[in-house]
Amino acid sequence: MVLKNLIKARKGHEQTLSDDAQLVSSGLLPGFETLPTVVLVLDKRTLRVAFANPSAESMLEMSRRQLTQMAWQEIFSNGDELVATITSIADHRFHATHLDAVLERPGHEPLHVHAIVGFLEGAQDYVLLELFENERHLRTDREERINDLTAVNKQLIRNLAHEIKNPLGGIRGAAQLLEFELGERQRDELREYTQVIIKESDRLQTLVDRLLEPHRHPHIVGDVNIHEVCERVRQVILAEFPRGLTIERDYDVSVPDLRGDKEQLIQALLNIVRNAAEALRERISQGDARIELRTRVARKITVSKRLCKLALDLHIIDNGPGIPEDIRDRIFYPLVSGREDGSGLGLTLAQTFVQQHEGLIEVDSRPGHTEFQILLPLDC
Repeated sequence: MVLKNLIKARKGHEQTLSDDAQLVSSGLLPGFETLPTVVLVLDKRTLRVAFANPSAESMLEMSRRQLTQMAWQEIFSNGDELVATITSIADHRFHATHLDAVLERPGHEPLHVHAIVGFLEGAQDYVLLELFENERHLRTDREERINDLTAVNKQLIRNLAHEIKNPLGGIRGAAQLLEFELGERQRDELREYTQVIIKESDRLQTLVDRLLEPHRHPHIVGDVNIHEVCERVRQVILAEFPRGLTIERDYDVSVPDLRGDKEQLIQALLNIVRNAAEALRERISQGDARIELRTRVARKITVSKRLCKLALDLHIIDNGPGIPEDIRDRIFYPLVSGREDGSGLGLTLAQTFVQQHEGLIEVDSRPGHTEFQILLPLDC
């Protein structure tokens, strides 16, 4: 009925879209004003915004006046993906439809939304879009998959490590005994081979010890300043890569201390930043390698299936080549590495330490930009 009044007001004289926005904001669409979901009313011919409710202003970080001067494709850089759906609704092919979408805006995080596109009877010039943020549900699903996979991997690793460790000691001991029993002449000729067995056994022993590392030491909890952790890691990495690498800091000084194991958090962050530095070797040689450490406070966010009032939002961003696509979904698996000389344990250990703090670690990667995000609860 409200939209019918809007159409009637248009008849008999031409009005611009800004005039429509003024009519809407004067109270013709009061029902949409109080909805907690995002509501946008678009002109079906131009897809320009005729109305945006306060929830839309909040989510899109633009005023209603700004929005009503823009078309759908101007708000979202990938807006064309929904144009066919919107057009179909406007052409009366469907009464309404809904779909999940990822809407991208320059300079902002992508918006994961559930969109309902509706044709409004009696208002043939307009299409209604209602958007629901579903990032929380997507994050919960990802967390459940990660936690299930981590639990399986943890048990597999511990069993496998113990199965390897026992015969490994026997192999090393037998090689040492063989070397001792050989005559002096034979010892000189064959020592090279026995030493290969001994050294490779030691290397495998070190690998097994690293696999078992998170389960050997107690979880020592205390107050931790995350910026002290970041600075410690920054100093270590810059000592290893003194030239060609810049580590930028973008800290939110209002981030409170968190309860955690400082040494574990240092190791987790160090593993991620060191991986980034290793991936940046080509850029380091060119002198334009960059890693950014960014801290923020996230509010009302779900972490490990708990709604937290406050959480630490830590980002590690680099301008490297990105994670190879064939391993992108498996980088937290044990022994998976994008480097020929990599052990494939650094990120596995980082994820284990973060999960021991009831946190979450995620990654987004493309050529020229890789971003790890660590979420740790502060007040849940």
